[in-house]
Amino acid sequence: MTTATVTELFIYPVKSTRGIARDRVRIAATGFEWDRQWMIIDHKGTFLSQRTHPQLTQIVPQLAPDALILRHAKRASLTVPFTDHGERLAVSVHRDPCVGIDQGSEAAEWVSAALGQAVRLVRVPDHPARRANPKFAGTVEAPMGFADGFPMLVCNQASLDDLNARMSAPIPMERFRPNIVLQGLAPWAEDRIDTLTVGPLTLRLVKPCTRCAIPSIDQRTGERSTDPLPVLRPFRFDRELLGITFGENAVIVAGAGCELARGSAASVSFEPAATVS
Repeated sequence: MTTATVTELFIYPVKSTRGIARDRVRIAATGFEWDRQWMIIDHKGTFLSQRTHPQLTQIVPQLAPDALILRHAKRASLTVPFTDHGERLAVSVHRDPCVGIDQGSEAAEWVSAALGQAVRLVRVPDHPARRANPKFAGTVEAPMGFADGFPMLVCNQASLDDLNARMSAPIPMERFRPNIVLQGLAPWAEDRIDTLTVGPLTLRLVKPCTRCAIPSIDQRTGERSTDPLPVLRPFRFDRELLGITFGENAVIVAGAGCELARGSAASVSFEPAATVS
């Protein structure tokens, strides 16, 4: 058993908008509480992403006790009360059909003005039907909000350090949009982690995260910036997944309802065949 430290925690309340660093998070059945609980959709119900709309980085979410607050440098802030009332819309996250609760005309007008096209804001229902792919999650039933494919993403600081040592200019971890960042492991050791345990919380790391263009986008400005994928490709291309990988997708084995704090010690169990230096 190896020990690592949880050094950073992030939530992304509105899918593909700015993230929020937290000192402490509550674990919900779907992952971190409030993570990817809202998203912006087009007229077809398809979610908008930084892949095609990098200006999403300029929408900055904040959580109040009873509302989501959205901020933008060029607009007055928007307050969206927490509610499960609203029209239930057919929406999709990649190839997954699911349901989103429309957040009303004021929210739609605000996000449309911020992005320069007609869009709407939707929220995850109280009991979402989406589940992580059982091919990877196995027998763990992993409900999800609007995350791409899994409840959580775990990244390793030493892997970013190794990547940055190969780059012409370093990039920050926020470009990879993790939920949990670990320190104290060897570079790329996350590839071989089976379970991660912090107090009552146990996660199983089930699938490498294949990366798109988002890590090339400056999360502060929304501008295209240094792209890590050409540097990663020679040694991080996964032939089975047909993608360049960084970080590991995780599902919750136990601990929904508990809290996770930055600075916590995590017990790391590796896959039986793995050897770690």
